[in-house]
Amino acid sequence: MFKYLRLTKGLLGANTYICYDDETREAAIIDAGNKPDDVNNLVVENNLDVRYIILTHAHYDHIFYVEQYKMLYPKAPVVLHEDDSSFMQNPRLNASIYFGPEKRFPECDVKVRDLSRLPLGGGELVFYSTPGHTTGSVCVQAGSLLFTGDTLFYGGFGRTDLGAGDMSQMAASIDRLYDMDPELCVLPGHGTKSTIGYEKENNPFI
Repeated sequence: MFKYLRLTKGLLGANTYICYDDETREAAIIDAGNKPDDVNNLVVENNLDVRYIILTHAHYDHIFYVEQYKMLYPKAPVVLHEDDSSFMQNPRLNASIYFGPEKRFPECDVKVRDLSRLPLGGGELVFYSTPGHTTGSVCVQAGSLLFTGDTLFYGGFGRTDLGAGDMSQMAASIDRLYDMDPELCVLPGHGTKSTIGYEKENNPFI
């Protein structure tokens, strides 16, 4: 059974999640915008074994501390969709140029694509390509949990005016998510949780 911990004090209010298997204690960190010490304190307190560092997309506020996370968990590969891999070294595409000094980040270790799967504990993580906010934005499903990055929020959706955003792609991605199980718990990159069913009925995007 997958559970999660949420850190909410990241850059630009970004969430960082720690998704873990309650029995094996294997864990995946999802997005790297919160301070490494805060993340590691939760990892240690909960006796977790970090197996992956997953980036839902390659924007500044979600990748800022990725190098420090990698130093803390050197055996955990950094995972990113192949279509966002070029963003890491491009300050315009990773949006660092818009929010502070230009910054380039190291290349990811594992590139995923639509419907890629990675084992975690007794289950698996499933990656869904949801372009729109960025070309390689993904949502990551872990059982009944869906980590939506900056694609779908509680009562909102990701902006499309940074880097390689595209509103028509965002619309198709939102439609794809709305076809999923309405009971799925939506855990967004900013803000509080929701469900697919609630957003389908109430999100002003529609």
